[in-house]
Amino acid sequence: MLVGKQQSIRYYAKSWLPARTIVAESIASRKEGDETGDIMVLKQFCPWKQHLAELEEEMKLEPMIEYVLYEDDRSTQWRVQAVAIAPGRFESRLPLPVAWRGLRDEELSKEASIEGCVFVHMSGFIGGNKSFNGALTMAKKALRIQPQLI
Repeated sequence: MLVGKQQSIRYYAKSWLPARTIVAESIASRKEGDETGDIMVLKQFCPWKQHLAELEEEMKLEPMIEYVLYEDDRSTQWRVQAVAIAPGRFESRLPLPVAWRGLRDEELSKEASIEGCVFVHMSGFIGGNKSFNGALTMAKKALRIQPQLI
């Protein structure tokens, strides 16, 4: 039993708590990637969802962040993830466009007019691109699409 508690303490000390700093720094620099402030780029992947929700509330952040970009730690691909309406909820504030959902690779790249697309989940909560610039372009383009069409 002690081993489980030690693992939990180690996780919070080495991952969870440092993640808050990473998310706070990413919020502070969010306008570097996109002047609207609607897109946040994580400098390194970390558990971000709860921290983002708490920091947005504490900072009374306006506008709220719609998309988070991060490099997939299992590949060299980039992800664009729509922020959930609340931690633990699956519904996104602004899901990726309906026309992109369920598409992959060349079919998605053609539909979105963005090179290097990998996928967009059927629900629109996450998508991927082979490059950072491609993922950023996906997020920016998704922001420009009328919300009622998403």
